[in-house]
Amino acid sequence: MDFALTQEQRQIRDTVAEFVDEEVVPRAAEIDETDEFPADLIDEMAELGLMGMPIPEEYGGAGLDYHAYPEALVEISRGSGGLGTIVAAHVSLACNMVYEFGDESQRERYLTPMAEGEEIGAFALSEPGAGSDVPAMETTAEPVGDADDPDAYTIDGGKLWISNGSVADTVVVFAKTDPEAGGKGISSFVVRPGEDDGFHVEGTEHKLGDKGCPTAELRFDGMEIPAERRLGEEGEGFVQALKTLNGGRITIAARSIGLAQAALDDALEYAQDREQFDQPISEFQAIQHKLADMDTKIQAARYLMHAAADRKMRGDRYVKEAAQAKLYASEMAREVCNEAIQIHGGYGYTKDFAVERYYRDAKLSEIYEGTSEVLRNTIADQLLE
Repeated sequence: MDFALTQEQRQIRDTVAEFVDEEVVPRAAEIDETDEFPADLIDEMAELGLMGMPIPEEYGGAGLDYHAYPEALVEISRGSGGLGTIVAAHVSLACNMVYEFGDESQRERYLTPMAEGEEIGAFALSEPGAGSDVPAMETTAEPVGDADDPDAYTIDGGKLWISNGSVADTVVVFAKTDPEAGGKGISSFVVRPGEDDGFHVEGTEHKLGDKGCPTAELRFDGMEIPAERRLGEEGEGFVQALKTLNGGRITIAARSIGLAQAALDDALEYAQDREQFDQPISEFQAIQHKLADMDTKIQAARYLMHAAADRKMRGDRYVKEAAQAKLYASEMAREVCNEAIQIHGGYGYTKDFAVERYYRDAKLSEIYEGTSEVLRNTIADQLLE
């Protein structure tokens, strides 16, 4: 398989890379220090069409394919892991949920403002007692009126670990419409924090890394929303979530590759500048081998990412491929960032150099949108199916 980028795809990647180098990289340390949502950068990315990259143009997106979109996200994440998460959660999860499972009126009303970057989206699935075990969720959506054809739903419960949760204009919320049916009783809804009474942000997490992307705890107290906000039919939410997360894993692989590439770039520069024993440390074979392994792992992860993207674009089943791409890329990123710190020595352990930030940001990729342990189960299930 040849995953060489077309001229158009390279131009898109290079345009994003230029924006990242000029606008994101100079701000990355500040974002990490303050942990403030970079609204001004989001506005600039919206102007470049980066907040709805794979969404068709008719709904306000850029209509990019799944080779160009992950490559753009690699570059964004190279500048800031938190910014990469903001975009991935907004586009791959929130936007894609409405695009894939919403009707025409829902797409026009809720998807278009998100794809144009006028509004921010979030994807509220996890709960304190239901992370990897989604069917264990306790949030409920009770029908109002005729149970078979409700006029509205009343949502009660809470969500945890929700990226963009405190700044989102649209939140896709999963709740049980049939609490006795397990995974088959879960449905999904479009929630509007600024419009829906009973929506509360309980607070945001103080995290090891991924700064700038607010990770919120949400609570719903008797929050009534019209039935027209339900995505698809009752009971389809669990399958919708799995399909959406499957595509999202490609973009988490991209985020991981971006962080690893940033770490390698910094390590290469440092190794050629830093002198010990009267020569640059890049002259030592031990350092050369580290750099060679780092680059090899990054290229392997990139091929896994594009292999999964290729199957998605062709309409083939890609559950195993997406899980493999995310699993390998996320663990690779942590390993590469660790080696970058080692090459920097004591300096790498300080905030004077960015490699410690890359390491902190990289760790998250092994946890969200499917932990490494869950992904290994997924891959094994596909092999034994």
